[in-house]
Amino acid sequence: MPQQRLSDLQTPALVLDKGRLRSNIERMAKRARALGVALRPHLKTPKSVHVAKLMASAGAAGFNVSTLKEAEYFFAAGLSDFYYCVPFAPNKAARAMALARRGCGLILMTDSVEGAKAAAAALEAQSEGETLAVTVEIDVDGYRTGAPLEGDDIIEAARILDASPATRFAGIMSYAGASYGETPEGAADLAARHLGALLKTKTRLVEAGLSCDMVSLGSTPAVLHARNLDGLTEVRCGVYAFQDLFQPGIGACAVDDVAVSVLASVIARQPQHNRFVIDAGGLALSKDRSTAGRSFDAFYGLVCDAATGAVIDDLVVATVSQEIGLVASKSGAAIGLSRFPVGAMVRILPNHADMTAAAYEEYAVVEGDDAVRAVWGRINRWA
Repeated sequence: MPQQRLSDLQTPALVLDKGRLRSNIERMAKRARALGVALRPHLKTPKSVHVAKLMASAGAAGFNVSTLKEAEYFFAAGLSDFYYCVPFAPNKAARAMALARRGCGLILMTDSVEGAKAAAAALEAQSEGETLAVTVEIDVDGYRTGAPLEGDDIIEAARILDASPATRFAGIMSYAGASYGETPEGAADLAARHLGALLKTKTRLVEAGLSCDMVSLGSTPAVLHARNLDGLTEVRCGVYAFQDLFQPGIGACAVDDVAVSVLASVIARQPQHNRFVIDAGGLALSKDRSTAGRSFDAFYGLVCDAATGAVIDDLVVATVSQEIGLVASKSGAAIGLSRFPVGAMVRILPNHADMTAAAYEEYAVVEGDDAVRAVWGRINRWA
């Protein structure tokens, strides 16, 4: 049977360049080794056991998941040691305990006294003698969630978790998501702030008589640009394996490092408007406009050669509706439309890899050309 080419696929389709993927995985693994910390990759971006196993081969010390469905899927594939690192919802207690009962290593997280009480009560109601590790997130920069650094909430939450027969306090974490809005130097400064806050909080917990075995920091830019992370037990990173157009804009990688793209077909040409139309719109690309308002604004994605994945200068997906995208010249220069007849294919690099990949059930895996070397499945949704 002849090897399938990208031109044989139905569009839109999700394409993954394995060479770029491997390079990105090794780069972060090398960075973690240089910093002297364990690397716990986040699986919320790839949601694929094939990618997870490449991360494991590069030395991953466990994984992060964003849904219990991910934990179930990866555990069934033979992986374990999952950190479900979003504040725990009590209605997930039965599912979490079921995983623990089957031998899955699962760590949970909360960010408040209220959350610790709710998690402990819900897990106690479902426990058959199992005890789940739970961490407390601290709020360093107000970016998202976390317990306040001042006051006794962190210590009280830890004590609640240690007092419950169904939980134990495992440690602390923070998420430096604000690093995505920083320069490399700014990301390094933010990482230093998080490191200081985490170590100070650990000292307070130990002085209060509590163990704090896990001290975890997350975000790709913070880890890539950190000056040192002495005292942490691990770092959590996710988008680094795929990268996306936001990352080169903030100095976290080069555009040529972006490993995931959307294959699309040209379905119309409009010389009168200096544009052509593709069959990938807001659902296929996502409507994430995280690069908007910045010098590296990519609109809804950069247009690439279908066969090689090389960026075609000046072309962007300027507008999207549900199922179509309008490709225009960013500078306003005339597009050589003869290069893009109806039926031709292009690839689109996304602004936000997580959001774009979530629309697909599988990856067409390539290695620098248009030969489809494999098809890798991925897990989606929650139930």
